[in-house]
This record gives sequence, C-alpha cells and structure tokens, in this order.
Amino acid sequence: MTNTTHDDRRFSVHARHAGPHHGRIVREPSFEAAAVAYVEDLAVAPDEDGQISVVVRDLDTGGEHCFRIDLETGETAPCGV
Repeated sequence: MTNTTHDDRRFSVHARHAGPHHGRIVREPSFEAAAVAYVEDLAVAPDEDGQISVVVRDLDTGGEHCFRIDLETGETAPCGV
C-alpha cells in the first residue's frame, strides 16, 4: 500500500464489468496510479486475455477515465486502445 501525501487526490475506482457498487476509494497522485493501486490491492478476475478494465473517477472534479491493465506486465493503457 502506498503512503499518502498532501498531493494525493481521492479517486473512486471500480472494475468496469463489476460496476460502481463494487468500487473503492483510493488516494493517489494521478488517475493511472489510482487504477494500479486498485488492481494491486484487490483480487479481480481478468479477461481471457489477462487484462482488466477499471474506471477511475476523481471525487473532487468528477473527471473520469477508463484504463486497461495487463495483470502480467503491469502495462496500463486507455480503454479502447
């Protein structure tokens, strides 16, 4: 688990297939860091290609991004890429 600092922001993160009711609040400096922290802390079943899509929403601004994370390599990319 990462240490929080005054620069961390609050994000709501959930696996796209699970929906927001399975979300979690994380404190991280960026959308990408929040997505990775969510996947690292929770056991989430990947797609058949070993990836998972997560939706990250900034709780202060309402901005939202979706990321696909390869659970084997840790590589992160926007959904749809």
